[in-house]
Amino acid sequence: MNELPRPVVRPRRLRTTAALRRAVSETSVEPRQLVLPGFVREGASEPRPIGSMPGVVQHSRDSLRAAAAEAAGLGLGGIMLFGVPGTKDATGSGGIDPDGILNVAIRDVVAEVGDALPVMADLCLDEFTDHGHCGVLTPSGAVDNDATLDLYGQMAVAQAEAGVHLVGPSGMMDGQVAAIRSALDGAGHLDTAILAYGTKYASAFYGPFREAVDSSLQGDRRTYQQDPANAREGVRESLLDVEQGADLVMVKPALAYLDVIRQVRDAVPVPVAAYNISGEYAMVEAAAANGWIDRQAAILETLLSIRRAGADVVLTYWAAEAARWLRA
Repeated sequence: MNELPRPVVRPRRLRTTAALRRAVSETSVEPRQLVLPGFVREGASEPRPIGSMPGVVQHSRDSLRAAAAEAAGLGLGGIMLFGVPGTKDATGSGGIDPDGILNVAIRDVVAEVGDALPVMADLCLDEFTDHGHCGVLTPSGAVDNDATLDLYGQMAVAQAEAGVHLVGPSGMMDGQVAAIRSALDGAGHLDTAILAYGTKYASAFYGPFREAVDSSLQGDRRTYQQDPANAREGVRESLLDVEQGADLVMVKPALAYLDVIRQVRDAVPVPVAAYNISGEYAMVEAAAANGWIDRQAAILETLLSIRRAGADVVLTYWAAEAARWLRA
């Protein structure tokens, strides 16, 4: 009996047309998976461009409401708010003040979109302190972890009372999620969710963000943000946040830490977010402005890579623009 010829395996058969490639695609990017970060500046009467982040602005209250309405109409997965206050102090009191710019902006946006768009807010003191650190300082200049936790709890309650759906603790203080959950529950805000920046690295790619929030930081945050060399530690931090009550956990930055996103996704039982940060955005925009890359293709490939690594949710400054492309 003659043997049948061995068939030639040709994976390329599934790539011959766009429709076929789409049919067998393993990973997708959808508007519902994208969250738009938004900066709002106290006292601004119109949006102010951010030089190192072309196309991104510090919003006025009115322009932020318009951006949120557009985000809701595009079916985005949320908007993450950051406040840029007019004055700062050593304890970041503007983040707790009900009439501070961030809490006012939360009320504005919730009034604009209701439950049509998840409204999230950064929960950290760095935008509000005159020294630029994420917590209050001891007389020696070190960040006082436990004193900071008390302020985080107050800030969480202020944001919840303004109507926020999710708080985003990003300061990397030990025990921050437990302290925030306790404060929220104690004030009756049992349904306010926590998107914990569980795995946040001391990265060189934050530079443009510091311009965006008018950071006062001198020095760095390496004593409390994570060492870029450590992946296992990143997973451990996210697991601890889940144990303390985090509803989602975040890996930040995204592109230089795709391996960590995958390890966190495999380890935790809650949704995983990743922040496609300012420096990553600026690199693509600069290369595109010089004609070195195809901008749209590079943006979509960037977002796809973060999703492929395991992120359920991607915070990205391209969220609205990418959603328009994906819906076209």
